[in-house]
Amino acid sequence: MTTTQAGAAAVKILIAGGFGVGKTTLVGAVSEVAPLRTEEYLTTASVGVDDLSGVDQKTTTTVALDFGRITISTELVVYLFGTPGQERFWFMWNDLVNGALGGVVIADTRRLETSFASIDFFESRGIPFVVAINCFHGVNTRTDAEIRAALDLDPHVPMLVGDVRERPFGRDVLLALVDHLIALPVG
Repeated sequence: MTTTQAGAAAVKILIAGGFGVGKTTLVGAVSEVAPLRTEEYLTTASVGVDDLSGVDQKTTTTVALDFGRITISTELVVYLFGTPGQERFWFMWNDLVNGALGGVVIADTRRLETSFASIDFFESRGIPFVVAINCFHGVNTRTDAEIRAALDLDPHVPMLVGDVRERPFGRDVLLALVDHLIALPVG
């Protein structure tokens, strides 16, 4: 870290979502530094515990957090914290969210139910968030209205559809969160 970065204001954003929706991938796609990852191989110990439905090719999982950084200017640095997706690690979300300005919920249209806990988490704490629909393999068989209704999203919550592996999509998601934060009433 340079002296200039040490004096920069910091913004913390939490990236949340269910198991295998693309949180680690999004952090890696937009971070200017090699992201800190706490990936471990799935073992037979997770059989019957981690639901691999729809992500049966997944071989690793985040067991603590992902971390990335984006330097906006000499005065502003954004820190990204990705949450672990498995329910047994959700207790960590309470610590990870401390000081977060907002959040991103990543959803997989093949398994929308895995996003409900993340949405509830942000709503119950009054933390503004956006939803990023990750279209695995470029496929999305649902309309935006169907997804919004299935997630029971309030009309003011921004929702974007794209591929979290693509840096421009990740940038657009973060910009949508910033625009959402700016548009919120003060106080």
